[in-house]
Amino acid sequence: MRLRKIKGAKEEIKAHQDYIQDIKDVRRESDATHVVLPKRFDSKKPLHIEIGMGKGQFIHTLAKKHPEINYIGIERFDSVIYRALEKMIAEPLENLFLLRMDATYINAIFDDIKVDRIYLNFSDPWPKVRHEKRRLTHPNFLVQYEALLQKGGTLELKTDNELLFSYSKEQIENYPMNVIFESKDLHQEEMENVMTEFEEKFAKEGKHIYKITAKFKEDNHG
Repeated sequence: MRLRKIKGAKEEIKAHQDYIQDIKDVRRESDATHVVLPKRFDSKKPLHIEIGMGKGQFIHTLAKKHPEINYIGIERFDSVIYRALEKMIAEPLENLFLLRMDATYINAIFDDIKVDRIYLNFSDPWPKVRHEKRRLTHPNFLVQYEALLQKGGTLELKTDNELLFSYSKEQIENYPMNVIFESKDLHQEEMENVMTEFEEKFAKEGKHIYKITAKFKEDNHG
């Protein structure tokens, strides 16, 4: 899908460095720029991140509801993350920070920063076989998440795509990880669920929403 460029998005990102860090895309792990957490973050709070946050409705809503947790929203495209930045400008939150970055080398970019939860919401399913390595639940990403997460941390996936759900479940179970929650129709579950923009759209269309929550097995490496 072709993204509509927003005039002035790059300039706005540069002008609001208290809210957002722009990390240069890299082709090699060794060239990765490191995340610099804002000084306003309380280091004693848990840290949750969303990879591919889109326009930021999910992460902004969560941060507002849970001030006891620090949140980072990650998005690659200027014209998309700009919409999340607009939300921060209109309603600043002390416990939310944005990163304009490509997540390919996320573990290197976060360096020694550990997180307690990773959200993958409505990621691109990359349905063609030749694009499998781009899926955010490919083993190349799972190994990075394992290094990034605190011991006992969780990975949460939501999608409307049944094939991505099935693929992700298979990769997670084979890694190995433990699936601790699974739903093929999330909106029928009695549980708190903050929706993304895409999720609201899909729900109105009557689509099922799939969810997996998983943890890495503590004895993966003996």
